[in-house]
Amino acid sequence: MKTTLEPKVAVPSVSVSSLSRRRFLRWSAMAGVAPLVLPSGLLSAAPNSKLCHACIGTGGMGVADMNEFMKHPKVEIVALCDVDAQNLAAAAHKVPSARQYRDWRELLAQEGNKVDSLNVTVPDHMHFPIAYRAIQKGKHVYVQKPMCHDVAEVRALTREAVKRKVVTQLGTQMASGLGDMVTVQLLRQGAIGQIKHVYLTANRPGAVEQYRLQGPRPPKGEEPPAHLQWDYWIGTAPMRPYVPGIYHPVKWRAWLDFGTGWSGDIGCHIFDAVWKGLYLKAPKSVYARVQESWKNSPERRADTWPQANHITWVFPGNALTAEKELTVEWFDGEFYPPREIMAMYSVKDYPPESMMLIGTEGSLLMELGRGPLLLPDAKFREFKKPAVPRRNHYHHYVDACLGGEMTESHFAQTGPMTEAILLGTVAVQIPETELKWNASAMRFTNNQEANKLLKRKYRAGWEV
Repeated sequence: MKTTLEPKVAVPSVSVSSLSRRRFLRWSAMAGVAPLVLPSGLLSAAPNSKLCHACIGTGGMGVADMNEFMKHPKVEIVALCDVDAQNLAAAAHKVPSARQYRDWRELLAQEGNKVDSLNVTVPDHMHFPIAYRAIQKGKHVYVQKPMCHDVAEVRALTREAVKRKVVTQLGTQMASGLGDMVTVQLLRQGAIGQIKHVYLTANRPGAVEQYRLQGPRPPKGEEPPAHLQWDYWIGTAPMRPYVPGIYHPVKWRAWLDFGTGWSGDIGCHIFDAVWKGLYLKAPKSVYARVQESWKNSPERRADTWPQANHITWVFPGNALTAEKELTVEWFDGEFYPPREIMAMYSVKDYPPESMMLIGTEGSLLMELGRGPLLLPDAKFREFKKPAVPRRNHYHHYVDACLGGEMTESHFAQTGPMTEAILLGTVAVQIPETELKWNASAMRFTNNQEANKLLKRKYRAGWEV
């Protein structure tokens, strides 16, 4: 039986530009009223039971994830895992009753039915093997963004999650925020008419510092500290000698082996409301411009991600778009949206992490983590925005595991989105080349070099 990866929701067949204000306001009042309930047969714990949860990755963002899960009254943290003994000890101090592991494979083997759910908060290159094996064992999973390191991994993980009927949630916490949720409703209901163009921006000051590796890779390493299981940390990636300060715990995002670049890291946050609000499907093509110094350095291109990207996707249009195709552009580092677009708000105050959608009836600007602005202000000053439910992204996932409504960022929805974002990371590695995408075949139709970047070869002994 063929498994569908698309959420079962229909694109409106009416032309949104023809919606009357009265109808729009009526639809707005209904926004968020009917939650999407778990489909029949989806695995969940008994509604009144505790969710026995394991935290895999307890340093960095793993601290925040564990703290949020601990706040839910029906969650019991029963197991902790981290390759770094210092991270593990800090987490165990908060949850002394939890069983401790250094190897996630041992945790899955030993815990058996004692764990219902787990979160995967580790470097990008290890998301897939951990989450995939957990799902195969029937565990619910919360996975930090991006879902995986490679396009092929995302496709396989999404299929397995749908097949096993487990509860899933991508760590796009802002997707559950009021700003994102209101934006989704505004786009679906045609507040600014049909969409002509989308600009996504990620120029947060200092954000690219974690990618500031001029390369090349250090030729020599040293013995890893005793508290760090270096072989487990490397996992599926090629073995590299340990060098302090450039891999663990933060700089790993800069390396091709371990991270997905700035667009892969923050892209899932900024793309989310656009993807859901416009019911986007797989892109038809993707193209990238990159930082010149990186493009002209074979040493850096062999090992690291650029610190500036301009990625352009062309998506098939639908009833919510003005044309048969929709162009979405991404800007980070030294690349910025066109000045005339920035001037629609203010060049000086243009939000450094934001989305700007140009519609036939106006524009929508949403700064990441804040509410949307409808432009021009004079036209929309009295406009009543839709009401949406308030929710905690982590607790929404827990409630779904215990029999509640569908999660906000389940894999059937966020998997295809993550694929599109990671196609951009492929284009970054083959800059200034239009790559034409065939989603059903999962391949580029015009570039074999790009196809080789859809899937990594795992290190011996770490195959999945």
